[in-house]
Amino acid sequence: MSRAPSTSALDTWLRTASFLLLGSICYALPWSVFAALPIPADNSSVLRIQGSNTIGARLGPALVKGLMEEQGLSAIRIEAGDAENEQKVIGKTADGQRVIIEVAAHGSGTGFTALADGSADLAASSRPIKDSEATSLAALGDLKSPRAEQIIALDGLAIILHPSNPLSALSTEQLAQIFAGEIRDWAQLGAPAGPISLYARDDKSGTFDTFKELVLSTNGKALAAQAKRFESSEKLSDAVSQDPNAIGFIGLPYIRQAKAVAIAAGDSLPMQPSATLIATEDYPLSRRLFFYNSPQVQNPWAQALLKFAHSDKGQSIVEANGFIAQTVRTMRVNASSQLPAVYKELAHQAQRLTVNFRFQEGSTHLDNKAQRDLGRLLEYLQVQQKTHRKVVLVGFGDPHASATRAEILSKWRAQVVRRELSKADVLIEKLHGFGGEMPVASNQIDEGRSKNRRVEVWVY
Repeated sequence: MSRAPSTSALDTWLRTASFLLLGSICYALPWSVFAALPIPADNSSVLRIQGSNTIGARLGPALVKGLMEEQGLSAIRIEAGDAENEQKVIGKTADGQRVIIEVAAHGSGTGFTALADGSADLAASSRPIKDSEATSLAALGDLKSPRAEQIIALDGLAIILHPSNPLSALSTEQLAQIFAGEIRDWAQLGAPAGPISLYARDDKSGTFDTFKELVLSTNGKALAAQAKRFESSEKLSDAVSQDPNAIGFIGLPYIRQAKAVAIAAGDSLPMQPSATLIATEDYPLSRRLFFYNSPQVQNPWAQALLKFAHSDKGQSIVEANGFIAQTVRTMRVNASSQLPAVYKELAHQAQRLTVNFRFQEGSTHLDNKAQRDLGRLLEYLQVQQKTHRKVVLVGFGDPHASATRAEILSKWRAQVVRRELSKADVLIEKLHGFGGEMPVASNQIDEGRSKNRRVEVWVY
């Protein structure tokens, strides 16, 4: 049986992590305009982005346009590129020079391929880089490092039906059976009879990779051959909204005229893909949206775009395009009878923040998003004057090894966040560890366990 880390080992890690985390706070400082970004004399593109259709269809071009506006460019326009699902964002400098940024949206996997062959400067991805991809790109540096992996927004996979379908909730196990072709008629699920029509993104899509990981592979299933496949998110959603027997999966901004249903995973209650549940990443099919860049070969326009995407203006563009910004806000929690007594009391007296800190399996190591979120949280607490005994940290774990270990680690994880905030003179009122209680995802898979390993932040 594996053991919880010793106190001395934890202290050693904390001393090392402190330097890294304080550095990440610096990364989250407010945006300032970059001066004198280089422009090629031959009018070639200053930046090439390749990858996710979820990002590239709307969000990527919108962020690029926002960056160009910050740079003082004029006559900014977005026009079709050389092929379907490709766009160019074009602006002009004060002296009339054209600035061109290309955005190609053919699927997350194509972004990493383009980084490898040098045809892109940034890879847009709607799922984390795979180990095999990181290994093949090792010559460009560590693509899993905080400098290379940039979480620019949050999203949730919405399971969509025709608006006339009366079903309101499904489990991930049911979804797996449906998309594997094992459940073939809506009557098997309590809906009016009719053959189920399957709609799915194509194999290059990060949306499909996420669905495969969270739903199909988890349940030992594969996508049925009869599923209709789409490269375009919009086209898939529109097709579902026109087919009374349809079911599909899509990124949150692309629900359009279709109907989204609540989803349950493992022991979690069914959850709608709401903004707050996706912001906290509690929704079972929530996901992160990424830009990946080489930490060794750095394009100045790519660096400017990354910094802009993390800024308040960049995150407002994220929100305006239907995705979930990483801005820290308060949210009310319903104090239902199913909650532990201490948690119910907290829900009555305080408000939860829309930021969770998540950790690697069996450890107290914060992930890349958590490192940057530490800076966001600190800024929020300072602005709202919540730095003196107004904060409660609530840790959770997964019971994969043992309930005792989960409880110990849940407290240690909350302690990690407390120690980092204390370096900026934030005094925590209380700290709780709930172990494996209140799971938000299935503990049968790595992705689910990682969602359950979290620290919530509450304020009075």
